[in-house]
Formats: sequence, C-alpha cells, structure tokens
Amino acid sequence: MSSPDQNLLHTPLYDLHLSLGARMVPFAGYAMPVQYPAGLMAEHHHTRTAASLFDVSHMGQLRLVGPDSAAAFETLIPVDVQGLAVGKQRYGMLLNETGGILDDLMFVNRGADIFVIVNGACKVGDITHIQARIGQRCQVIPMPERALLALQGPQAVAALQRLCPGVEKLVFMSGGHFHVRHSAQDIECFITRSGYTGEDGFEISVHEMQAEALAHLLLAQPEVKPAGLGARNSLRLEAGLCLYGNDIDTSTTPIEAGLNWAIQKVRRSGGARAGGFPGADKVLAQLDTPASLTRQRVGLIGLERVPVREHVELQDLAGQRVGEVSSGLLSPTLDKPVAMAYVTAQCAAVGTRLNAIVRGKPVAMEVSVMPFVPNRYYRG
Repeated sequence: MSSPDQNLLHTPLYDLHLSLGARMVPFAGYAMPVQYPAGLMAEHHHTRTAASLFDVSHMGQLRLVGPDSAAAFETLIPVDVQGLAVGKQRYGMLLNETGGILDDLMFVNRGADIFVIVNGACKVGDITHIQARIGQRCQVIPMPERALLALQGPQAVAALQRLCPGVEKLVFMSGGHFHVRHSAQDIECFITRSGYTGEDGFEISVHEMQAEALAHLLLAQPEVKPAGLGARNSLRLEAGLCLYGNDIDTSTTPIEAGLNWAIQKVRRSGGARAGGFPGADKVLAQLDTPASLTRQRVGLIGLERVPVREHVELQDLAGQRVGEVSSGLLSPTLDKPVAMAYVTAQCAAVGTRLNAIVRGKPVAMEVSVMPFVPNRYYRG
C-alpha cells in the first residue's frame, strides 16, 4: 500500500482502494489504483472469465438539457445525436477546426436530457469547450457529485441482476434508471450496458455518497473482484479500443484513427444533416476519398515474444521509417505482443510485415485485424 502525492484528487472509493491493498498511481490528476495484490495478470484473466469492478470515477459526467440540446450537440461531434432513440447510447468525438480529436466520449439519450461521459484527463477542457460553444442553446450541467463504477466480464450480469433485478434486459449500448437493493435504502443508479474491455458489462453512475456502499455490495458477489488501471489498459488494447492521448489526439482525425463506423450516414456527404461539425470538410473528404489518407491506425501482432511499447519506431523491411506504435504490451490472453500503431497507407494492409525497433534491434511484427480478442458484447 502506497501513499500517493496528497495534491492528487481522490475518488469516493479512495479509502476502499487502500483497504483492499491497491497500489495507487497518479492518473488524470487523481490517485488511482493500478493494481491490487492479485496483480495485473490475475485481474485481466478474472475479467475475461468472471467479473471485475473498476473505479472510473475520474471520468467526467455532464447533462445537456433543453429542447435544442441534441441539435446543438451535433454542431460539436460528427455523430447522429438527433436520431438517437431514448434509452440508447452512442460513441462520439469532440473535434477541433482541423478535424483533430479533442476527446472521445459516450452519450445517452435519457429523454429528459443527454447524459455525456468524457475522459478524466480532458473533462475540464471538454466542459469549458461545450459550454462556450453550445451553452447559449442548452444547459450544460457538470455532475462532479457522481461517481462511476464499471462492472465488466461475462458474469457481470449474474452479479448485478441479483442486486438490481431487470438490469439483465438491457442490451449493449442501452441504459436506464435503476435502484440497487440495499438494506439501509435503495441506491439510485443510472446504468448502461457498455464498457471498455470488449466483454459484456455495465457502467454505473451513482451519487458519490453512495458509491462506497454500492462497491461493497458488488464486491460481496461471488463472481466479482476488484481490478485496476493496468488490467483496464490490457483489456481495452486486446479489444482494439483507443486510449485518448495514446491512440487518438488533436493530431489524428477520426478517419486516420479508423473510427469511420462512428459517423452515421446522416452526417456523411449526401446525408440529411451532412457536415456542420468542426473540421467537417477535412473529415468528410478523407471519408469520401480513402486513397487521400497518408497514415492509418492498424493492429500489430508480434512474431517474437518481445513486448513493443508506445512511441517505438516502425520500419518496413527495407529499413525505412513507416510509422510509430501508439499502444503496445504483451497480451495476457494471447500470450504474444499486440500493439496499435499509425503507419503509412502503403503499409496498412493486413498481413504486411514490419519491424519494430526495440532498443536498436528489429522485432518482427505483422499487421493484424482488430479486435485481437473477439468482443463479447450482449446484443440480445
């Protein structure tokens, strides 16, 4: 058990993490658990086979309220907000004027509001950005009093429905208001069936005053153990999911990042509400003319058992620099190195052989399809 810098912010579960023996590290301005005594590998495998509880309360939560909120939000992201049904969730990206990604986010149409979750390291800037641009058209209401817990893994539904009957009816990328049974008083939650691991699971927004009680209830379920940022990172990488600041940032567009799937037809060229978001001309031109891309995000699998980390240079077989790794580690599930990288368009085809230059030596890698481990979302 370590005592991190006292200048760091604490989530409502900070004391619980310490009591569970977590190793705490600075992350997004918070003291966060990177792993517990069982270790990253055990936590990773437990998430793939049972269910793990992650504290993601460092994330930003906000509400957009008012009749014009959906149309207003569409002016900031290249995603269909107005067509999203009540109770459904979608992935989106805040863009700058050159089509670079300011942050990626999730949002839910809750009927009375649009509920938005943004990344912890970006939340202050995101909320300022959203407020400045659409605060005249709708209310932008930050929710710093809300904690966020992620329960992830194939047995997550068994554990959660015991405490919260009816939650099993949710399908992937849907959400609703629920009460978790508790002896003192029921705990009010907003729950979505989604997450960042590639597994079935749930994200649970709860008031900070009730977060620890909820965490104790979940950890008391036989399927559930705690997991930290280390396992969260290895799980999301196996699932082929981007980490903001590593795999996407203001220097990457959604198309370079391979996030074309997140831009619905209605917002594309020829669509009823095409464009109208920052950087639209550049983003839609890249989408319409894939041959114009100079680089693309790809998956890589190592042909040698040497981990390849972020910022490692990639070369073609002639020794020319063709890109750089954005995220990489030894996959606990596959027991081989996996990575994501940006490479020149000529090197982006699946099966292309490249060399990662690790400590001056070439390590053979091959461009692979993603996800590296099949997703197991529950779609009904």
